[in-house]
Amino acid sequence: MRFGLFVPQGWRLDLVGIPPEEQWAAMRGVAALAEAGPWESVWVYDHFHTVPVPTQEATHEAWTLMSALAVATSRVRLGQMCTCMGYRHPMYLAKVAATVDVISGGRAEMGIGAGWYEHEWTAYGYGFPSAGDRIAMLAEGVEIMRRAWAEGEATFAGEHYQVEGAICRPQPLQAGGVPLWIAGGGERKTLRIAAQYAAYTNFDGTLEGFRHKSEVLAGHCAEVGRDYDEIVRSANYNVVIGRDEAEVEERLSALRARYEPYLAPEQLAAAEQQFRTGPLVGTPEQLVERLTELQAAGMTYAITYFTEAAYDTSGIDLFTSEVVPHLL
Repeated sequence: MRFGLFVPQGWRLDLVGIPPEEQWAAMRGVAALAEAGPWESVWVYDHFHTVPVPTQEATHEAWTLMSALAVATSRVRLGQMCTCMGYRHPMYLAKVAATVDVISGGRAEMGIGAGWYEHEWTAYGYGFPSAGDRIAMLAEGVEIMRRAWAEGEATFAGEHYQVEGAICRPQPLQAGGVPLWIAGGGERKTLRIAAQYAAYTNFDGTLEGFRHKSEVLAGHCAEVGRDYDEIVRSANYNVVIGRDEAEVEERLSALRARYEPYLAPEQLAAAEQQFRTGPLVGTPEQLVERLTELQAAGMTYAITYFTEAAYDTSGIDLFTSEVVPHLL
């Protein structure tokens, strides 16, 4: 199994209390920890406002961080989970990603999806197109990026995007362009786009959900003539790990305390429940057992998020020493 690590960037209220002038150092420190191994990649989210609710706390912009992390690291691959197609024109995005790939020496990944956070869409003046339109934008945008990276230039006339002789130079260093991660589990359209274009997918990380989405993806691959085994299937996981149940509870309590000033009681309860019920909450032995089951189901790339990473890396250290070696 391969492992990626999210860098705290503020979106999930994971830089609260850290002065703005010290936040990049906190992010860079987690990336440096990943760089030392055994992590294959580091990741950020493509969002503008915090969750579970918008607040005045900082959320650092994803592709700016990609460029900074490209210079701050030398080994790990660099991804976003996932870039929202509607936030940037796809030709511009192709150019940005190609530039990051060059700066990083060919380490960029392109996580891409249709987007969902309505508050951000409307606040930034993008409107909020229907789900069908957002997925259509995703399909057209992916095609434009693929052409730009393959040919160094793109011409495309779609319903949502049009480009004519748009040049993408420099091209990505990676042969075939920046690898595409099609994120999302929409069964009729998103997974069909993944079957057509994705090098990687990223969807439901529960055992039952992962198995079901994999079956749907396999069906689309058969229909479009794609080798299902070419696509790496990944999932994202909130990791709350402790040497025993008491330490797990300590971490959950610390998370609750950090969220509490920002959330109404029912929102706080929902956020805590989301963490408590995740597949990767527990002791190292419990996490190894669950990941082994997921690996047998075909989940071979786990992208992990540790909510306390900016303040305390002991959970990452424990996962690295007591979980990862059993899955490699």
